[in-house]
Amino acid sequence: MKFLKNKFLIDDILNSEHPSDFDYTKEHSLLILRLPYIKNDEVEIFSYVFLIKENEVYIFNRKIKDFEKLGDFEKLYEYLDIRIDKILAKLNSFHLEIAKIEDNMYDDIFESDFSKKWLKLKKELTVIERHLSHAMIAYERFLNHFKLSDDFAFKDLEEHLQRAFLFSKAAIEKLDYLYEFFKSKQDEKMNRIMFILTIISGVFLPLTLITGFFGMNTGGLPFTNDSFGTIKATIIGIVLEIPFVWMLWYYMKKK
Repeated sequence: MKFLKNKFLIDDILNSEHPSDFDYTKEHSLLILRLPYIKNDEVEIFSYVFLIKENEVYIFNRKIKDFEKLGDFEKLYEYLDIRIDKILAKLNSFHLEIAKIEDNMYDDIFESDFSKKWLKLKKELTVIERHLSHAMIAYERFLNHFKLSDDFAFKDLEEHLQRAFLFSKAAIEKLDYLYEFFKSKQDEKMNRIMFILTIISGVFLPLTLITGFFGMNTGGLPFTNDSFGTIKATIIGIVLEIPFVWMLWYYMKKK
């Protein structure tokens, strides 16, 4: 920390949760980029702190809590280029995974762990998009300050950052669409089940009425002393059932 005397600036550097930012003084400039870091195929967020003094770039090492010399602007470009390319590669794998889920859904194949997969993808992509949006603003201020906007290498990095942001945003929109599609299919399935249960309940409604009527513990019920009473009650139930079943059949055929 030999370059820095500002306590608040030192606190910002030591804070691994500090958002992306760019600041400068007469003596030096400070670029903080909080970017997604791909480790073991998992997305983590890592804060990179670069100090630029007299066109020399230093990177903050969190293990020793001090800056180490990285080199010139070309070294900075190479350092960031590798990490942003990894983000793009990870986003591409996300898009392939989402495309596979989409193809299965179009083929009416719904995986049992769809909700779990969807939530994991949504969480990781949202984190990537959020941090990339802040990083793009800080990086643009850095380019404008050092007049690197026309430099091909750094302009290429800016384009890669923008592309990664757009990829993550497009993937989130696709996930939202797939969830709506999944939800509509689930609602359709539930409506079908409820419709079938309603039909079953409707079919047995007249029979339930007949059995309830003749099951009352009161005197004077018809067919009580008739040896063919059960058969007659059954025939009455069937006769009452016929118009109800016909109405259901007509409704389903019309629909």
